[in-house]
Amino acid sequence: MTSSWVQAYGLSYPLSDLSYVWHRRTRRDLRVGGRIAGRWALVTLLTAPVAVSVLWILTDWSGAVGLTLVGLAFLLGLVFTFTPLSEFPLMALERSYDRGSAVHEIWVQCRGMDVLLVRTNDALRFGQIYRALQRALEQSE
Repeated sequence: MTSSWVQAYGLSYPLSDLSYVWHRRTRRDLRVGGRIAGRWALVTLLTAPVAVSVLWILTDWSGAVGLTLVGLAFLLGLVFTFTPLSEFPLMALERSYDRGSAVHEIWVQCRGMDVLLVRTNDALRFGQIYRALQRALEQSE
């Protein structure tokens, strides 16, 4: 996109020919569903060891205080061991939320025809493109 035209899918559209711009969210596609499933998997992997340790300590199956202290030490060991390693799955989880869980489309009306300019499931990228298009249209008027 430049200050005078927009290019999408190999075609160029002059900004002066664009009369109306809108966006819409569509249903999730397979990639977005996979991202949501990945989020659940990451959350489960990150919380399961700690949850099991906490439950073990709380239920105190043996009734012995010593075993509870061993369980507490085990939990602390898990926390100290996996805290630095959990940085990578947490970053992946954060990126998946940044991308969003819907498919966004930007449409324009060019010479009386509705044209799809962008279709993406990356919410951040969608927002950047939509704002840039709005600014370019405002400046071209």
